[in-house]
This record gives sequence, C-alpha cells and structure tokens, in this order.
Amino acid sequence: MKRSEIRNILIAGGGMMGKNIAFVFSSVPEFRITVYDIRPTDVRAGVRLNCAQLLEKGVLSPEELEARLARIDFTEDLDSDSVRNADLVVEAVFEDMAVKRETFAKLEARCRPDTIFCTNTSVMSPSEISRELTHRERFVGTHFWNPGHLIPLVEVVRSDATSDETAQTVMEVLRDAGKKPVLCRKDVPGFIANRMQHALWREAISIVENGIADAETVDMAVRYSFGLRLPQLGPLENADMVGTDLTWNIHDYILGALEDSHRPSPLLTELRDEGKLGFKTGEGFRKWTPEETAASAAELNEYLIRMLYGK
Repeated sequence: MKRSEIRNILIAGGGMMGKNIAFVFSSVPEFRITVYDIRPTDVRAGVRLNCAQLLEKGVLSPEELEARLARIDFTEDLDSDSVRNADLVVEAVFEDMAVKRETFAKLEARCRPDTIFCTNTSVMSPSEISRELTHRERFVGTHFWNPGHLIPLVEVVRSDATSDETAQTVMEVLRDAGKKPVLCRKDVPGFIANRMQHALWREAISIVENGIADAETVDMAVRYSFGLRLPQLGPLENADMVGTDLTWNIHDYILGALEDSHRPSPLLTELRDEGKLGFKTGEGFRKWTPEETAASAAELNEYLIRMLYGK
C-alpha cells in the first residue's frame, strides 16, 4: 500500500502509548484515527491530560487540540467497520509475545490483505511477532519513544519479510505526522537507539559498582558534558569531527578497560532482588521521594517542549 492510499488508521491498544500515538497521527487532517481496546477507554480525556503542558506552554491552542480530538474515535468492537476498513494498524498492547501475536492473528482475520501492520515494541522482534501471519510482507516494527507525543524519533524496524514498499510507506506516513523516522535494516535486539542507550547504561552502572563514582555523580557527568551536545552532534559526526585517527587512538587505549559483560550487572541484580526498583519503590541507585519522582517526570516534559518548540 502506498502513502497516498492511507486514510484510516487503527491503534490497537488504548493505554498511555496508544493514546499518544493516536494524538500524533491526528496532526494530519486527512487521517481518521480509531483506537481499539478490550475495555472502555476515554481516549480523548487521556489525550487532553497528556497535552496539558503543550496547552500551558502555548505550543498547542485549545482550538487545535479540539480539531485533532475530533479525528479520534474509540471502539471496543473488533468487528467494527473501523477495524475492517483500516489502511494502517499500529499495535500498542502489553509487551508480551503471546498477547501481541494473538492481537495480530485477530486483526489479520478481519483486515484487508494489504492493510499495513505495525507493532510498537521497544525490544521484541518484529520477525518473531509476525511469524505466524500469512501476509508477513506488510508487517513492520514501529518503536515510538516515550513520551510518544513529544519524542520525535520512531524506529521503523524491518522484519525478515518486510517489503520495501511497506517500510517506505510507513516512513512517509510518520514524516507526514511530524515524526523523525529512522530505518533499522536488520531485526536485531534493541534496534538502533536502545542498543546505544543500554551500552551507556551498562558502563554507567559499572562505574558505580566499581566505586569510581556514585550514581548522582554519573548522571551529572553525562548531563553537563557530552549529553549537552548529543541533540546537535551525534557520535559518528563527532568522531569525524575529531578525526577517525584520533578516535582510533582513543579506542585502542580505552576499549579494553570498558565494561563488556553480557549479563546484567550484579549490582543491578541485587537492587532488583532487594525490591529497590527505583521511582516505583522510592529507592534504586538513589533514594527518591514522591515529590522528586513527580518533579522528574514534569521536568522531562518541560525540557522536551523547550528543546523542540522553544517554549
């Protein structure tokens, strides 16, 4: 299916990510979005709540929000016309392989053979999720980053059967909706960005575990050094800037000293086993009050709005 044929979009799953993804697509006036969930969900109320800071900062006017909400419907009926007539489906259900496979099996039994299927997953293999489908060529991964209505990146992940046309169409749809899609050519664990993010996290945890610095210091070191320039200067552009010869020399000296474990850190395992789960329990690598956790989430959104919209 080509981009020009996409009109009706179905979001399968009305949770936090599903609501945000519906809001993203509502930016395109020609799209009609339906959110499907097995339980009653006030999608529009959820979108309004998620957009409160956008309204407060003047990024979005009340009139614009209402116009976009008017493009979003909800159904609990998997046999409804909005499901059968979907041109593109984005699944945003729980991160469980069996649940995702079951969802797509039900959708394939109802949607047209040319309907594009997308799975919003941060870690699961699109090839594995789509393994039992008949029309696997129209299936692709679309990893929206949380918060989905703010983070521009969406990783479009080819499965072992995704057609060129499917990948291209999804990339075009996402661009039209204001996202910054990137194509992951191979279905590998972590796709593109999470592989780099968790390589950083592994080293950060190792620094704490080995007594080099505490958790707060590690976070400060990132925030006030290379973290500041990452939005403007990516790692490979930076390597070219300083020179591949200097990069080689640095790597030749330092790589042997970096953490390269293929298993979760013993410190991370200990925290998990002791029930020190971070924000949700008030203690992880650091201790957190309820006020601090709430402030962290609010400040993240404010930072993203300031970076993206200058508000």
